[in-house]
Formats: sequence, C-alpha cells, structure tokens
Amino acid sequence: MTAAMHLPRFLVRQRITLGVNRYDVHAANPDGSAGALMAFAQQKRFAFKEQVTFWSDDTRSRAVFSFRARQRLDVRAEHDVFDEHGQVIGTFGKRFGASLLRSTWTLTAPGIAATGRERSLGVALLRRVAENLPLPYHFDVTDDADGTLLMSSGRRWSLRDSYDVAVPDPRVDFRLAAAFAVALDALQER
Repeated sequence: MTAAMHLPRFLVRQRITLGVNRYDVHAANPDGSAGALMAFAQQKRFAFKEQVTFWSDDTRSRAVFSFRARQRLDVRAEHDVFDEHGQVIGTFGKRFGASLLRSTWTLTAPGIAATGRERSLGVALLRRVAENLPLPYHFDVTDDADGTLLMSSGRRWSLRDSYDVAVPDPRVDFRLAAAFAVALDALQER
C-alpha cells in the first residue's frame, strides 16, 4: 500500500526565533540541497498540551496538517497527526522507560506499526551528559513486523537544528514523517 502523499527525502530546518519553534520543511534536491518548500511549522514553547501546525508557507494562510498531544504535560503522551481536514493519519509517542538510555518512539499508521530509536547508544549517552552541545544524532524507524527501515532522520552539525530525513518506504505518508521529524527536535528533551 502506498501512502496518499509520499516524499522519499526531505530536509527540516529550524529557524532561530524567540517564544516559538519554527521549522521549514523542504523537499531535497538530488544533490542534497533544499528544494521546494513543502511546509512551514510553528510550535509555541512551554505549552501545556503540545500542538504543532504545518502551513503551506510562512504566511500561515492555509494549514495543511498538524499534530497534537492527547494528554497534557505527559512525557509518555501520544500524538495524533491530522490531515488538513482533521482526519487522523497516524500516531507517534515516546516510550519513556525505553528512552532513559536511548530515545525510543513508536509510530503507527494504517498498515504500519514501527519503533524509532537513536542509532548510536554512545551518542545517546553523550547527549545526556553534554546537553547543550549541538551533537549530530540519527534516528532509525523500523517496521515492528519485519525490521525493514521505514524512515531515518539525521541531525547535522549546526548551530541551528537541521535534519536530513529519508523515507524509503512508500507506505509512510510525508505528513506523518514530517510531523515525526519535527517532533524529534521539538519534543526530544521532554
């Protein structure tokens, strides 16, 4: 089954701002540079119930998808991803106990049950000790049934948060992958 909207590779770049987290999501060109803007995301910091809206561009005139926590202030909160019509297209959530050493998340959608975790235990432990260093790290999301790679997100060395996201599995909807990639940055420290 192919997702309604699939993009095999895209880039997520955080904008440096005060008070809100803002992200540009671009399709990746063959050379790895930023291509067309696919979405602009904004998240209020310090919200009691996490919600991030993705817009068609930074004028914020048309919301195209979003994600929202089911619970308030819960480190184990499940987050639903909604299309532009408010229909749930997938869910993700952090597995708190499993994340003590290496951050671990679940990702579900029709026909998909997957687990995402930091690729390197060493980098995961170093990130916990050196919290303020912009260390590069990678997440791999694999299918729980057969272990195939569904998507990966790699943080680049950069002062502002910058990620390369690969989605080799056509079952993974771009909107779910983009929401999860932004959540890895916006919610990772919780």
